[in-house]
Amino acid sequence: MTQHPPVPEKRSSEAHTPGPRTIGTPPTPSSVQNPLPRATPAETLQILAEVLTPMAAKGPITRRPGVVAAVERLDLEGRAVRRVQALAEKYGRGPLLVPLPGRPLALVLDPEHVHRILDRTPEPFAAAETLKRHALQHFEPGVSLISHGGDRAVRRRLNEAVLEPEHPVHRMAKSFLPVVHQEADQMLAEADDDGGALDWERFSSAWFRIVRRLVLGDFARDDEELTTLLDELRERGNLAFLRPVDDEAREDFLDRIRDALDRPEPGSLAAVMAQAQDQDADGALDADGGRPEHQVPQWLFAFDPAGMATFRALALLASHPARLRTARLQAEDESGGGVARLELLRATVLEALRLWPTTPLILRETTMEVEFEHGIMPAGVSVLIFAPYFHRDERNLDFAHRFAPEVWEEGLRRDAQGDPQRDADGEAWPLMPFSLGTGICPGRQLVLLVTSSLLARVLESREVDLLSHSLGREKEMPSLLDPYRLRFRLSER
Repeated sequence: MTQHPPVPEKRSSEAHTPGPRTIGTPPTPSSVQNPLPRATPAETLQILAEVLTPMAAKGPITRRPGVVAAVERLDLEGRAVRRVQALAEKYGRGPLLVPLPGRPLALVLDPEHVHRILDRTPEPFAAAETLKRHALQHFEPGVSLISHGGDRAVRRRLNEAVLEPEHPVHRMAKSFLPVVHQEADQMLAEADDDGGALDWERFSSAWFRIVRRLVLGDFARDDEELTTLLDELRERGNLAFLRPVDDEAREDFLDRIRDALDRPEPGSLAAVMAQAQDQDADGALDADGGRPEHQVPQWLFAFDPAGMATFRALALLASHPARLRTARLQAEDESGGGVARLELLRATVLEALRLWPTTPLILRETTMEVEFEHGIMPAGVSVLIFAPYFHRDERNLDFAHRFAPEVWEEGLRRDAQGDPQRDADGEAWPLMPFSLGTGICPGRQLVLLVTSSLLARVLESREVDLLSHSLGREKEMPSLLDPYRLRFRLSER
């Protein structure tokens, strides 16, 4: 089996693959003279109805559980993948320009274009896409994700200094993991008192206690009000520019973050941030440049989908006993020698993110005209990479619809990113649980450390039965797995 299939061979008429390159002086043709393929009005309506609307309805910033249940039940995510496949069959490599009212959208259809676009963030493909900026300004207007130019560079550097994206084991791991274990043990004790029942409510309560302690410190363990306030601001973000910013609530939330950063608690990411700023020789990471209180909300926010991925990963393991046994043995073998790498458990979390991406819509925006093989993309276009299309394309991936942690294991052993390696020509199929390229999530390694450690703690002492779903080895994985409906029964080993 080819775990990382190459990009499909280019047809002879497409042997020349310029760019994407910026357009210089005349006589280079413009996007008007040489436009991209354009969706018909009927196709535009289909893309709106079958791809964009279900993703938006689920909640791009915070999930709406009722809608998630409906999308799972009606297979709407699978339908969206099939719609994009049909467009790719008709239009080939694209990108396909979708003339939405008020703002054009370019839908990416080709795996090579995914790499090109994500490798060229932020110029000419800015991460600070307009809709994303309107959504995130509700609670983190100065976050690196929606910054550009020098501001983005400084804020990205601050995130990397704190989160350590190139290190599978964070420097604070020996402080972080006891927190994970303590909260996992309390969760298991609560489940034991309830006949071994583990549902999303119980799991997420423990998860966010972990998150608040790791990010801000032990003092925030029970500060559910902080999480609730962030959730309320994220709900407003779901509607982006359709709802006005609640300036008072946002400032209240950011003041709470500033207070925590002003007195950073040892053993927390807040303390690591303070240290990074103290050690910054040129002062670029100070409060004026890095805007640290605007970076922290993203960490709190991003750990929410990480919790969903962890709960889904537990469902995958419960449904694949051989993999569960192997993961448990690996964890036991590594338990005596420092911080365990837990490669199979990390691979399982990555698979949960591949099968059910928590960021299905990856957005960029062109800062200038850019040439592709089939036309020129105008400036100011929102560029959409629909991750489920690439993750679940059975035409090119023989593991598209099954649980295949082996896809990730070799990469975890040899690559700090934990992503599949490209071949000599840089042509690996784009699997992007944490995005890819220069805008890849700087917290990916920390997320994998925390999620795999929590799973290991559960498996160490409990047998796990999945009660709510059937995800057996011979079955195709569903297009969406609703974490809010997952139910487990835990029992003593």
